[in-house]
This record gives sequence, structure tokens and C-alpha cells, in this order.
Amino acid sequence: MTHDEASNHPSDDISAHQQRQGSNHPTALTPQNNKMGDDKVGGDKMGNVEGTPSSTSQDFPQFSFDTPSSNALSNHAPSSSSPNSTPSSGWLSGKLGVLIGVGIGLVLGVAVVPRLIGSNQPSRADTTSETPAVTAQDSTLSTQSVTVATVGSTQIQRTLEATGTVIPSDLLPILAKSSGLQIQQVLVDEGDRVVAGQPLALLDQSVLRTEIAGAEADLEAARARVIQREAALAQAKARLAEAQANLERYDNLSSQGAVSEQEFDTRATTAATAQEDVRVAEANISSALADVRSEEAQLERLNTQLGQAIVTAPADGIVAERFARVGDVTSGSQALFTVIRDRLLELDVNIPETQLPAIRLGSTVAIRSDADPRLQIQGQVQEISPLIDPQTREASVKINLPDSAKLRSGMFLRASLTTGVVQGLTLPAAAVLPQSDGNALVYRVGPDSHVQAQPIVLGELLDGGNPETATIEILQGLQAGDRIVVEGASYLKDGDAINIVQN
Repeated sequence: MTHDEASNHPSDDISAHQQRQGSNHPTALTPQNNKMGDDKVGGDKMGNVEGTPSSTSQDFPQFSFDTPSSNALSNHAPSSSSPNSTPSSGWLSGKLGVLIGVGIGLVLGVAVVPRLIGSNQPSRADTTSETPAVTAQDSTLSTQSVTVATVGSTQIQRTLEATGTVIPSDLLPILAKSSGLQIQQVLVDEGDRVVAGQPLALLDQSVLRTEIAGAEADLEAARARVIQREAALAQAKARLAEAQANLERYDNLSSQGAVSEQEFDTRATTAATAQEDVRVAEANISSALADVRSEEAQLERLNTQLGQAIVTAPADGIVAERFARVGDVTSGSQALFTVIRDRLLELDVNIPETQLPAIRLGSTVAIRSDADPRLQIQGQVQEISPLIDPQTREASVKINLPDSAKLRSGMFLRASLTTGVVQGLTLPAAAVLPQSDGNALVYRVGPDSHVQAQPIVLGELLDGGNPETATIEILQGLQAGDRIVVEGASYLKDGDAINIVQN
């Protein structure tokens, strides 16, 4: 096609351009998948501008521009379908067109290349995700700061664990000594500490006072009867003396024949009767005196009952129970109070008969409470029962307890009874790492400041009140003098290097 024919058929150029670009937008930046260097930038009624191939053309897609047709840009445009067509002499042809194409290429390079380069570089998130791996790898090469402890040899007490109930060492029941008296006032309550002779309750005294007044009157009457009997005795003695004197005179007269035998016999009878009257009078006096003593005893009894109308504590102790109520009538078989003598309590535990030979009187017992961790006291074995329960095959062992405000009768306590002392190895319990299979291990420090995982067999936990400060017996796996990691052991593995710091 000639130059004139190409200029007279703009629709052909537009159709060919649309087929190449695949778009009718006025202006569009369209990435292509082909390599740069062979495509051209063109438009409706525009001269074709050859793109300059880049040295990195294989790494970047091609971009083309579509511009609206403009008669002001060019009057002649060669056909893209004619390879032999002659370039137009318009202002886009020649060197000027090349310069414009190079400029457009530079603009595309500045706008697109950084994005493409950024897409091939790892993101900041990827870089960050790789950083911990490097840090973790470097950390394996560093040493772990730890504290160590030395396995020691010490005497270990063998103990027997038991549970029991706190009971009073001596529980005193307090009854009213006077029966039939009404309770007027109760002066103490359960838990009160009392001393010997302290009033606990007051009973009604009105009846007793009336009885005492009657007893005093009876006593006075008895004493008056004694006085009367003593007077009668004196009279009888006087008559006896007179009768005896008459008898002697008549005896002399009878021997002289001055009086008859009958008169003599009469005087003798009178003397004998007087003698008997004296004995009767003396017996009456004895009876009167006995009545006096009886009345005195009755009065004393009533006075004693009057004193017993005040119920007092028989000994020092603490009131354990109070049954007395105001208005109740006392009975000789009903206790008003119970008092723990001297506030002494004891722990009653049951020990199997197979373990009784290991228990010794006076041996030390460590006592603690599950309900109150602050309650940790010491006691001693006070009594071992000589009888064994035939059903449970256990014997009762009583342990005396110190006086403590935290102790209450009926409490449930645990006791560790010392059964012997042996020599053994100990280690801080915090150094032991329990394993999922039920075993335990520690990390032993080697001469090169590297640790070795060492399985061990554990014994009893010693001073187990606080696991962080308690020690534990080591039965197997270690020797005296071994250095064991305590703090930081859970972060180690076999063969790690360590840095030992002071506790």
C-alpha cells in the first residue's frame, strides 16, 4: 500500500491497532506477557514508535500505550501491516520519535521496576519470621545461668504416718452436790478457762436456809435436854448418898439389935434404888448428848449443802461442755459441766499391731493439721495400750499435746511418729524434676561445666512444710559431694553448658 492509500484508510489502522492492543480505552497501561523489544507504541493516526529493548527485557513484561487519534499529531501514519512502508515525515518520526520513546521507557522503568523488584524480595514479615530461628540456634550455643547445691550426708529420721482425734487428757464431770435445788445462775460457758474454786453456777439457797434454821433450833433443844439430864443425875446421886448413909447407920443399929431386920432391909433397898437412879440419869445424859451431836451433824450437813449451792471448779482447766440451764433442778446423777483438767489434750491414734514394736514411749512426734497449715506442733508418745482390737488388729497410742489455743477436742490431726534414725543422702527438693513415667531425674554438674541428666530414686520428703525449701532423701543415683542444678534445671537438657551463679 502506498503512502497516500495508507493515509486515506484510517479505519484500517484503527482496526489493526485494536487487534494488537485488545482495548478501546482512550488511555490504558496494559502489561503484556511477551518480551520487550519487538512491540511498538502506536495510536490512531500516530506514527509507530519503536521501543528500545532493555538489558533486563526477559525479566519485565511489556507495556503499551493507547492514545486517541488526533489530526494535530500526524497527517501520515504508516500501516503496521506493511513492513516495507516508508516512515512518515511527521514530528513523531525520526530522532524526535526515538527520543519520545526513550522517555516513555524511562517513565515506565521508574514506575514499574521498583514494584517488580519489591515483589521478588522477601517481605519484612518473612525476615522477622526467620529471626527467631537464628536466635534460637544461637541460644543453643550460649550457657544457661543456674544455681547448684551439693548432695549432703545427714541423719534421717524414719517416721510412721498416722491419723487420730484430739481428746481430753483428763475430762472432769462436774455435778451438783446438793440434789433437788434449782439452778439460779450460770456463770461460765464452753471454752472458758477456769481455776480451782472458781464459781461456775449458783443454786437456790432459800430451802437450805430454812432447814438450817430448824436444825439450829433442834440443836438448842437437845443441848437443853442435856442440861436437864445432868440435873436429874445430880439429884439421883444425892439420893444415893443419903440412902447409903442411912443403910450404914441401920447396919450398925441392926448389929446392936436396936432396929428390926425388916427396917434394915428397907434401908438397903432404898440405897440400891438410888444407885440405879444414878445409872439411869447417867444414861439419860448420854442420850441427850447423842441428840446434841446428831443435831449438830444435821446443822453441819445443811451448812455444807448451803456452801455447795455454789458450784465451783474442782481444778484448773477449760470448760469443755455446759449442760446447766437456769431453772433446772439438780440431780445427783446429772452433770452440769465438763472441764478438761489443766487444759491438757492428747492425740489418740491407732497403730497396726505389725508396727507397734517400732513405737517407743517418749519418742518425738511431729503433728500437723490439714485444715490449718499453721498448726505444726511437737508431742511425745505418752501411752501405748496393752490391748489390741481383735477386729481392726490395731492398738491405741496416746500422744500428749502442748497447751495451745489452736487445739480443740475432737480435731482431726496427722502424726509422724519417729521410729528410727539412719544415715542418708539429701538434696533440695526443688532440684528434682518429676517425669511423666513416674520417675525423677536431676542434672549433675560435670568438671567441664556441662550437665548430665541423672535418673534418681527418691526417699522421704524431709521438712516438707514448704516444698520450695524442703529437702528430700536420695536412695539411688547420686553420691555425697555431687553438685546438682537447682534453679534453672527445667530449662536444661543433657549436655548443656552452664554458668553457675551464687544463690
